Formats: sequence, structure tokens, C-alpha cells
Amino acid sequence: MTITLLFVLLFVLILVGVPVAIALAGASLAFILSGTVPPMVVAHRMVNGVDSFPLLAVPFFILAGNLMNTAGITERIFNFALALVGWMRGGLGHVNVGASVIFAGMSGAAVADAGGLGAIEIKAMRDAGYKTDFAVGITAASSTIGPIIPPSLPMVIYGVVASASIGQLFAAGFIPGIVMAVALMLMVAYFARRDGFKRDQPFAIRILALSFKRAFLSLLTPVIIVGGILTGAFTPTEAAVAACAYAIFLGAVVYRTLTLRRLIRVSYDTIETTAVVLLVVGAASIFAWILTSNRVPEMAASLLLGASDNPWVILLLINLVLLVVGCFMETVAAITILVPVLLPVAVQLGVDPVHFGVIMVLNLMLGLLTPPVGMVLYVLSRVANIPFERALSGTAPFLIPLVLVLLLVTFVPGITMWLPTLIYR
Repeated sequence: MTITLLFVLLFVLILVGVPVAIALAGASLAFILSGTVPPMVVAHRMVNGVDSFPLLAVPFFILAGNLMNTAGITERIFNFALALVGWMRGGLGHVNVGASVIFAGMSGAAVADAGGLGAIEIKAMRDAGYKTDFAVGITAASSTIGPIIPPSLPMVIYGVVASASIGQLFAAGFIPGIVMAVALMLMVAYFARRDGFKRDQPFAIRILALSFKRAFLSLLTPVIIVGGILTGAFTPTEAAVAACAYAIFLGAVVYRTLTLRRLIRVSYDTIETTAVVLLVVGAASIFAWILTSNRVPEMAASLLLGASDNPWVILLLINLVLLVVGCFMETVAAITILVPVLLPVAVQLGVDPVHFGVIMVLNLMLGLLTPPVGMVLYVLSRVANIPFERALSGTAPFLIPLVLVLLLVTFVPGITMWLPTLIYR
């Protein structure tokens, strides 16, 4: 079997509805069986793919996000954001973005943001008279901030595959995440002016102070996680454990909203999600090993570098490849497969691996908002009880500012690299 047939088999399996992990492992096994490599290589490579200390952060960050949703922490964050920016025209749209920025410093997953905050945000916007399409669109777009601002599950996966510093990746994502939030708030302001949105509530220092007091301990979560990593107090994996411990402390001791039954249910959900993620990582590692051993990265580099001698054109082509892949492939699988192929090209162009990591993750986050995969859209269509197509049409206008931010991050490296350079180098 040739590499071309390997890719054809993979995409056929995905198109007929086979889960991504099974499609990756199945296509890889078929390729190996057609050659002289023993089938035991499949199991060996899968074990090696998940045998990584930094990957321990994945289940703990997933658990932390689930705990925060269950313990009512997300509701406190939403109320604080409402008091902070709800007085602006189209206030709940701005609240939506602000709450996502705060929650991004806790969970690191777009789907957790959409599923946790999304239910609160969409209900509040509907009750205030906002169109459901607008509410779903801004909720979907703002959820993509989660994996950019640290901590970030995709950044952990990228750091493991690319052998890049996860701490530097976390630092690199902070400013791009803030730029995304500003761009989305500008888009909300445009809709507010065009459609005549009103202010949702008057600004009141007393309400802001009360909501801040109520949410203060919750707001310390990103300070503990990000501050601990950036100051070197603990590694990203240890930060994930600290986030879980703090979330359990808040839910069980302080707020008393986390019962033993809820903790058991959250643990089961976390185990299920983690199993899926690690199965994809293991299967994708086999696929990536096949590509590397058959010199596909070198061929891809030659192809891209031969297309143009202009680095900007090649970076634009890489972005287009990532955007297309993001439409069809789950984020973890795409990172595991494409990093060995595209990172060498980026390095030859003089792009820092940390900078490229932010570019890749941001591209793939846009894939969560586009069909046919569009995981965030599927989640929010269920939350809002609307068809997938309607969720897509509501989200489409917000892709414009996100794509502009992507181009800005790609071609202005200082936005990404200033903070990690300041802290680590």
C-alpha cells in the first residue's frame, strides 16, 4: 500500500462515519499489514504515543473544567462579567466574551466552555430578547478563546508532539487570546449599533463589588494556574492537579455545591472524555510514525517550499491546509499527524516552534466552528435546541474577526513571542 492509498482509506473511513481514532488505527494497521513491518508495531506505537508525563495534564484539566461547571463556579463568573460589562450596548454579547476569557484560564477546552458557560449565556440572552442565532454565534466564537489563553489542552498535545516548552506555549497564547476577545467585542459593538441593541443593565459599583466578592475565590483559579506555571512554582501537569484540588475545595468546602454523587458523575464523565482523547492520541501516533518513516514530512516540505520562495505565501498556504484539515479532523488527531509534517517547513522559514504552535491551535479552533466536524456547533445546537444549520449561520459572521486575528498572529510574530521571550529567554 502506498501513502496515497493510506490517506484515501483514512478519509473514506471518516466519511462513512467510523470514529476518528478507529479510522486512524485501522488505516495504519492496513498499511503495516501490506508491508513487512510486524503488526505488533501498532500496539507498540500506541503505547509510546500516550506514555508521556506532560499528557497527564489532559485528564486533570478536563476534570477541573467539569468540576467548575458542576460546582456553580461558571455561574459566578458569568454574573461578575455581567456586572463588569453588561452596561454596554449589546451588553450580554460582551459578557459572553468576557466570561469566556475568565473561564479560559481554568479549563483550556473550547467544548467545556461551550457546554458549561454556553447553557447559562444562551438562556440569559434569550430571556433578554436577543435572537437565538446571535446568542449561539457569539457563544461559539468566544469558546475558541479557551484553548488559546492558558491553560490549553491542545497546547499540551502540541508541546508533547513537537517537543516544545509547554510553559512557553502557554505564555505565547495569552496575548493572542486577548486580541481575539477584543476583536469579538468589536464585532458585538458593530451588531449592537446596526441592530439597535440596548444596554442590559446600568453600571453600579455596588453590584460590581458584590459580584466580585461572590466570585473572588473562583477568579483566583486562573491566577493560581497561570501564575504558578509562569513563576515556575509548578509544571503544567502539576498546575492541572492544583486546579482540580482547588475546584474540589471550592465546590465541596466553600460553596457546598459539590456532593459526593456529583463528584462521582463528574469523574465518570472525565474518564470517558480522557479515554477518547488518549485513544485518538495513540492512534494518531501510529499514523504519524508511518508518515515520518516514509519521509512524508520531507516531501511535504519540498512541495511547499517549491511552491514559492516567499515565506509569507508559504505561511498562507500552511494556514489554508490547517483550516481545511480542521473542517474534517478532530483537533488532537490533526495536531498529532500534522506537526511532524508542517513543523519542519515552518522551522525552515524561520518560524519559532512556539509561534507555530499558536498558529496551528488557532487554525484548528476555527475548525470547531465549521462543518462537517464543528464540535462546538453540535454542542450549542443541542444546548439551544436549534438545527445545526441555524447554529452555523449564526456563527458565520464571527468567523471574520477570528480569521483576521489568525492572519495578524501569523504575520506579526511579536504578538505571540513577546511574552515568552520576556519570561523565559
